[in-house]
Amino acid sequence: MAGKIAIRIIRVVTLLIGLSLLTFSLIYMSPMDPINAYVGADSSASPEQLAKIKEYWGVDKSPVEQYFSWAKSLLQGNFGISKLYRSPVMDIIKSRFMTSLALMGAAWIFSGMVGYFLGALAAMNRGKWIDRIIKWYSYTLVSTPVFWLGLILLIIFAVWLKWFPVGLAAPPGVRESEVAFMDRVRHFVLPALSLSILGIANVAMHTREKMIDILNSEYVVFAKARGEGRWAIFANHGFRNSIIPAISLQFAYFGELFGGSVLAEKVFAYPGLGSTLTTAGLKGDLPLLMGIILISSLFVFAGNLMADILNTLVDPRIKEGA
Repeated sequence: MAGKIAIRIIRVVTLLIGLSLLTFSLIYMSPMDPINAYVGADSSASPEQLAKIKEYWGVDKSPVEQYFSWAKSLLQGNFGISKLYRSPVMDIIKSRFMTSLALMGAAWIFSGMVGYFLGALAAMNRGKWIDRIIKWYSYTLVSTPVFWLGLILLIIFAVWLKWFPVGLAAPPGVRESEVAFMDRVRHFVLPALSLSILGIANVAMHTREKMIDILNSEYVVFAKARGEGRWAIFANHGFRNSIIPAISLQFAYFGELFGGSVLAEKVFAYPGLGSTLTTAGLKGDLPLLMGIILISSLFVFAGNLMADILNTLVDPRIKEGA
């Protein structure tokens, strides 16, 4: 296990280096000028002032010098200063990451539990009306973009029914310390629901297919011959053999979850890490963009690593094979 984790850590270090090089190169080759995005296209700044701004942010140097200067600061634990917010990048990431983590965590738990239940229910009732309904729901929503679903929820529940606010994470004009808990919940429901619904579809379909394979196996046929009931077969055989791939899928879902949160937060103007990433990309805030990309990559890597560790602990066959 220790050797496996060490190899994974070496891989993620090389991944982060390659990812930082790729991101830096794409931003540098993009037609967007970060200085014009910072001062505004209609700014009346003189060429001398623009030159001083470039020197202040270090963009007057060559791309190689800029990258190694950033990498040197990163090795010292300094992610740089955000051009947009004029504050350390790590401070911005810490404040926004907790907001996104609560959103993604709720969607992750809810989609995993409900998705597994629906997938198992569909497999245990294969060919019946409840199986057809769950398949229709899953096939429809698995191809639905998150932002489109978010807009539909926004129109129905916020505009038409007025059950929830249109956006943001708290009522506008209210200090953060004065925001009531229920107000936070009301702003939280629609973004979390838009992420959860799509996750449920993925987990349900994968669980259904795995459960069908288990129910068609020889040991389940033997259990039926011994007179075991449908739910006894699920408890004794189906659950134990289907929960392992469900765990792997759920932890591997971290990447899609973060990508979906970017779109969901943008639709609902939710001040999380995803919406900050979009703003940093549009405004050419290279330090903030690079910091968020690296942190999100570590987030996805942690999910895959935890899936491997849990699979090894839960399934002794994986340990024996290793």
